[in-house]
Amino acid sequence: MWAVLLLMAPWARGQPAQAVPSRLLELRALVIGGDADLRQRARRRLAWELRRRTSLEVAPQAGAVAPTDPRLFEAPFVWWIGQGGFEPLPEEAVARLRRFLRLGGFLWIDAVDPTDEAFDASVRRLLGRLLPREPLRVLSREHTVYHSFYLLDGPVGRIEGPEQAEGVLLGSRLAVLYDRHDVAGALESDALGSWLHAVVPGGAEQREHAIRFAVNVLMYVTCLDYKDDQVHVPFLLRRLGGSGP
Repeated sequence: MWAVLLLMAPWARGQPAQAVPSRLLELRALVIGGDADLRQRARRRLAWELRRRTSLEVAPQAGAVAPTDPRLFEAPFVWWIGQGGFEPLPEEAVARLRRFLRLGGFLWIDAVDPTDEAFDASVRRLLGRLLPREPLRVLSREHTVYHSFYLLDGPVGRIEGPEQAEGVLLGSRLAVLYDRHDVAGALESDALGSWLHAVVPGGAEQREHAIRFAVNVLMYVTCLDYKDDQVHVPFLLRRLGGSGP
């Protein structure tokens, strides 16, 4: 999927698709009706954890993009960390996000507060416009995103939220993941590595599982060419590193 999406930038400009050299995976923030700096340190921490725990080559820092930013099509993943309601997006922004998703992009929506009804309502309204024929649905605990690297039973973040995350499927591919657990809050740390937010009620163990969930999400994004019941991590990591067949 990663290689496929890297061909998207020429398409977005109306030019013929052509080979694009491999490069570092960027954990970009998607900014919609909010603050571009919200939980920004979480992305740096996740990049560090991915490099430490897996063989993914991840950029240590990445910027933020708006739905109409041409750079949206330069990476396969955007992380929308949100809170509060927001006004409906212009049709141009909706159309570009829809194209991003249909060309192979992955959108992770991470709500800061599971009780934030305004944000939840705005997200559901936007997804209804983005992909009206593909409903948001609860993911079963057997979904591949929960065992793409670590074995988990569901989403874990800074605080307790719904038992399972929700998502939008395009065919068999999960294109949108929506969790209400503030995963970014569990990952955010300062320059010295000190955690910025308390994790409740499970403390350090819950934080570790939140990190594992975030790692699983990115492994799912970059490793979609395996069967759900056959996760062979060493083989996948060799392929991502270019040393496998």
